[in-house]
Amino acid sequence: MTFACIVYRRSISRTNTEPCTQFALTKGMAKYGKAAGKRVKSAMHRKKKGTLKSGSGRKVKSRKQAIAIGLSEARKKGAKVPRRKSSGSRKKR
Repeated sequence: MTFACIVYRRSISRTNTEPCTQFALTKGMAKYGKAAGKRVKSAMHRKKKGTLKSGSGRKVKSRKQAIAIGLSEARKKGAKVPRRKSSGSRKKR
């Protein structure tokens, strides 16, 4: 039998009888740093308390919006956070 394993984004064909382990598929670097996690956690607490405000000054009610604000704050502080995804539907200013 032949099995295909993905290790570090490469495909390796194997002639063993045992299948690939889950660990080989999930190895890699973390996307978010610890500082980013702290910022998101802080934003979530402020949302629950009712003190988290959006850019327009309104109270944030959405969980997703609270996470986005936390990640944005982390980016401004220089934490390890991936870039924002750009979409064609959003207008550029």
